[in-house]
Amino acid sequence: MIALARKTLVHEWRRFIPSVFAVGFSGVLLAMQAALVLGIFGSAAVYVTASSADIWVGYPGTQSVNFGRSIGRDVEMRVRMDPDVTAVEPYVWIDGDWRAPAPQSGTSPDTHSGGVSIYLSGIGTADDSMMFTQILTPWQRQRLREPGAVIVDRADLGSLGTPEGGTAWVNNHAVHIVAAVDGLRGLGGANVIASLATAREIAGSNASTYFVARVRTGASPEAVQQRLSRTLSPSTSSFGPYEAWTAKSFARRSQFYWMFDTGAGAGVLFMALIVCLVGSVVTSQSLKAVVAGSAREYAVLNALGVSRGALGRVVIEQACWIGGLGFVLAALASAVLLAIAAAYRVPVALNLAAVLACAVLVAVLSLLSGLGAMRSLLRADPATLLR
Repeated sequence: MIALARKTLVHEWRRFIPSVFAVGFSGVLLAMQAALVLGIFGSAAVYVTASSADIWVGYPGTQSVNFGRSIGRDVEMRVRMDPDVTAVEPYVWIDGDWRAPAPQSGTSPDTHSGGVSIYLSGIGTADDSMMFTQILTPWQRQRLREPGAVIVDRADLGSLGTPEGGTAWVNNHAVHIVAAVDGLRGLGGANVIASLATAREIAGSNASTYFVARVRTGASPEAVQQRLSRTLSPSTSSFGPYEAWTAKSFARRSQFYWMFDTGAGAGVLFMALIVCLVGSVVTSQSLKAVVAGSAREYAVLNALGVSRGALGRVVIEQACWIGGLGFVLAALASAVLLAIAAAYRVPVALNLAAVLACAVLVAVLSLLSGLGAMRSLLRADPATLLR
């Protein structure tokens, strides 16, 4: 009977094509939803994931990296005292207002267009600096050493109203874009990178928002984080409360905040649930239609002595084959759509865990749909089906 399932798929492939497309459609919906969720909320932690630092130290209870507050400069020395820490550097975070010159004003700071909310990052410009190592090249860091130099994401040039090489004002301080890069888009505002000197001049303060650290090769970042957390705890620190996180946990903390603790995250997750429901309904109805179209053949087999259990196994195997073919179709279509999205700089991302999760969901949808179709088959009266 198992051979019957495959032969039926081969010889009556036209009947099963709609089911394969239905499963593929469900898989594409799941993959695109997962890619958008990971891309949108992953951008909330781009400051962490695009950097090579192992440890982050900031104000305790910080829910996301963009909610950091100033911490004391002497914290840097405390972090350097850890035997496994090999490098420490400050990171400055500033909420800013970007104003481009109005077209008729040239470069006059007195006449400019409406402001755009930005997130200004002040980073070290040394060749071995840890911040944004996956985005910036050495020559771009060197350009940041120029007074007032900034780098933005290429996709944000339009919203900022300033071309690459152009001049604008951040909090009434003149800046000029020395380079545009990819992969810097943020959640809730445009990201702008400057040197520590430029960022502190704009902020009017020498305070740091975070200190990032690199641990020696072979050392455990978790062990360093635990030691720093004990050292910087409110009960033992004489200079105020601070908290340390590993880069992985701080990135996850930022992403989870935007995903689960905000209305935007709840809305996207609700849409993901709707996608799963739509996919299951479409797949189930498609497979039931296939079984209904073969009802007379199944009834003849049942009348010839083939048990309903054996017929049910045929339906289940057909559902598994349809699920497998649908997943292959979904993978090809998703790859094309992700390439198009990347070309248009849509924030999408897909990792192995998400792909496996989508594959499992597609398999579950196919299996449940097959079980539903088998249930309707087993409950049918052969005499009725033969009429």
